[in-house]
Amino acid sequence: MQDLPIGNFSFTTFQLNGFYSLGEWRRFMFIPYFLMFVLCTTANSFLIYLIITQRALHSPMFVLIGLMASVDLLMPMIFVPNMLLNFLFDWNQISLVGCLTQIFSVQFIGSYQSTLLLWMSLDRFFAICRPLSYHENMQMGNFSKFVLGPIIRNVLVNLILISMAGRLHFCNKNEINHCFCEHMGLVQLACDDTTPNNVAGLVGTFLIPTADFIFIAVFYVIIFTSVMKSGKSSWKALNTCITHIIVITFSLVFLLTSFLSYRTKNNISPNNRVFISTMYIMFPSCFNPIIYGVRTKEIRLQFLKLFKRMKLCLTQ
Repeated sequence: MQDLPIGNFSFTTFQLNGFYSLGEWRRFMFIPYFLMFVLCTTANSFLIYLIITQRALHSPMFVLIGLMASVDLLMPMIFVPNMLLNFLFDWNQISLVGCLTQIFSVQFIGSYQSTLLLWMSLDRFFAICRPLSYHENMQMGNFSKFVLGPIIRNVLVNLILISMAGRLHFCNKNEINHCFCEHMGLVQLACDDTTPNNVAGLVGTFLIPTADFIFIAVFYVIIFTSVMKSGKSSWKALNTCITHIIVITFSLVFLLTSFLSYRTKNNISPNNRVFISTMYIMFPSCFNPIIYGVRTKEIRLQFLKLFKRMKLCLTQ
């Protein structure tokens, strides 16, 4: 850490020291994160390729799954390569502009995870509760009215949070105990009053993930109520819903754990806090495509058909 500056000085470069207390063992963190990064990029890229190339998967539900895979692919790419270089070569320097850009990118892309889950629940609502008007509602012209609002909200909320953080003076220290720039990790270094930033962060959490999950819960309550009233024949339609609920549960658990670890008094060690924050991004990105691939019948069948064709080509 650099000496405490005087006057109106504000740090413009920061050190990312996640897992620094592990000492020489810190370099071995490269192995699990590199393997997870390979799994994430491979699984999501293959799922995107499968949805693009197989005409049987060119329906609104699978387009949304493809968009989710795109988000899960992009999120780790923002910070994992730099984190791996940090583990191996101690390349831990990042500028304030770079830090703010990384925070915005992670939060902006990450906000679409919950928003896409909301759109998926809306897709299932129309498919199960309004089947006769499903194709009409899911046409881009009609569905766009459900898309534009959340997109504008995500952009405005994240721009406000980043602009507020960018106005702060960082004159206490320039060490961020994290592997990438996280909003509260940076704000906690400020020597200004950060109450407005904390309040804005809470409001942003309520407006994006919390609001999305509330609407998701409402849609699924309506869906399950409708299925229970309609009889056993409609239970087959819930298979995809159950897949979505599994993904939603994992996302919500990691989101709440990461959020509360920074905003409540707890006994979580710095290393565990960093691990939880990275798993909030890495775990869903690695396993969402596997969950969708295993539990979604149409994707599973198209994968088997593609695998058989590839096997046949190799044997010829």
